[in-house]
Formats: sequence, structure tokens, C-alpha cells
Amino acid sequence: MAGLYFHIPFCKRICAYCDFYKSARLEQMDGVTAAMHRELDERQDYLRGEAVTTRYFGGGTPSLYAPAALKGLLDHAALLFDCSGTTETTLEANPDDLTENYLDGLREAGIDRLSIGIQLMNRRHTAAQAIGAVRAAQRAGFGNITADLIFGIPGFGGDSLKRSLDGMLSLGVQHISAYHLTIEPDTAFGRRAARGEFRAVDEEVSEEEFLTVHDTLTAAGFEHYEVSNYALPGFRARHNASYWHGTKYLGIGPAAHSFDGEERHWNASSVEKYIAGAPAGKEVLTRRDRFNEYVMTALRTVEGIDLEEAAARFGAK
Repeated sequence: MAGLYFHIPFCKRICAYCDFYKSARLEQMDGVTAAMHRELDERQDYLRGEAVTTRYFGGGTPSLYAPAALKGLLDHAALLFDCSGTTETTLEANPDDLTENYLDGLREAGIDRLSIGIQLMNRRHTAAQAIGAVRAAQRAGFGNITADLIFGIPGFGGDSLKRSLDGMLSLGVQHISAYHLTIEPDTAFGRRAARGEFRAVDEEVSEEEFLTVHDTLTAAGFEHYEVSNYALPGFRARHNASYWHGTKYLGIGPAAHSFDGEERHWNASSVEKYIAGAPAGKEVLTRRDRFNEYVMTALRTVEGIDLEEAAARFGAK
């Protein structure tokens, strides 16, 4: 089995904390879409006959794309790969993009899971819009919704964090991703921190907020199955498990990464270079590399390291 990832790097507004590759030049969307179709054809042998079981549109803001454009990519992929057993097709979405008509279009395009970013730091939506988007998605028939939460924000812990968690739980979503704020150098927060205008919370506060998130969500029936992820029974993020469990995956789009079990590849982190057909970077992983990655990612999950699996995959020594 394998995963298929489409990276849509475009955003209307750049979030102050985001360190992913992104672009606000929306006029280049058509060029990137054409290049993604070209890349699908060029890399149709990458997964070596593996069936695609999960598909994921990440970003950036994939909900800037029309449902027809998303469906076009999915249909093209289905001509090249065995997608007949796909169990999950996710779209990351900004709340104010999720109109009734757009949601209906997503359902028709084959999207069956939504990842809705409702954290409110420098975002282009309000809390009311975020709540309305989740409710609209539920009315449209989406029964597998994940919402994002960021904690570790100076001034937004304690009662504020608890209210945010209670608000999320009241929405009735099936999955919650809770990330601790990381201040990266090449972000607005990072530049403010370098000027002494912004500082991270200390470790004691971080631990306290982590436990608040864990205790609140697990008490509500969510399984804390990965460091930053909580799910109701049966609603773990299947695509993300590709990264945690060493499953093969193909990444399509600017800055997208791929892994075939032995090699890692990554596309140019530039819309212009990607459209022009810049070659992907490549890293051949040694057995030690793959073992170290297994240990690192396995320790993020509730199952931890499986000694029998490790011995089977990498040898007893």
C-alpha cells in the first residue's frame, strides 16, 4: 500500500508561524496545476505497482482550488495508479472557503475527509466562521473531520486554552491535531523573536499546556495515538501514518517529498522552478538511516518501537 500527496502551496495570507513552503502569487495556480499533471505522468512508475490507499491535498491552502481542479488530479492519478482500494481522501481547508456549494463540489470530486485549520493566529477567518465551516461540512455529509489547534502561545494558555479545547469538543469532530507553537527563524514570529519582541513560553508552561490538552481530549474519549494527534476510535489519520510507519508515498507539487522505501526525493521549493521542470533532489538511505528514522517516528506513536518488526526490517544487529 502507498500514499499519494498533492502539495498546493498557495495562500491568500501568510500565517505568522508557518515555516512550510508557500506562495501568495495566486496567478501561478494554473501553471502549477499543469506541472502537477506533467509530474504525475513522469513519475507513474515511482510506487512500483503499490496500490494507493490514501490521498491527501496539503498546503498551503488546497481549498483555494476549485473542486473540478482537485477532481482532475484525482482522476489523472487513478489512470496511473491502482486507487480502487483508497480508504481516505483528505483536503486541508481554510474555514472561509467552505461554502455550501464548495462543500458539495468536494464531495462530488471524491474528497471524504476534511482537515480544517481553525487556529486563529493571523488567519483570515473569525471564530464564528470556523464554527460555521465545521457545521456546514457536517450538513454536507462529511463525517470525518479533523480540526487543528496550536498551543504554547504566549498569553493564550490556562483558561483560554481550556475554552478552546471545550469549543473544539462541542463541534463533534472526529480528530484533533494539537501542535505546540514552534518559532522558526524564517517566519514573522521568528523575525519578531530575533528583535526581542516575541518569546516562546518556558518549558514548565509547555508541559502544563501539553498535559491540559492530553487530559481534556482523552477524558472526552479521544485516543492520544501520536504526539500531536488525537482521534475518536476508528478515525486515526491514515495518510499521516504513512510517514510514521515507513509506508511508501509519492508527493506531487512544489516542495513535495516522496519515499519509495529506500530513497527520499523532494521537489524544488520554488513555484517558478517547479513549473520549469527542475529535477528533484535525492537521498539514498542506508539501513542505519532507515533504522534511525524508524526509531524516531515510532517513538512518536502510542505503539512505540516493535522489537520484532525492527528485527524483521533491519536485522537483529
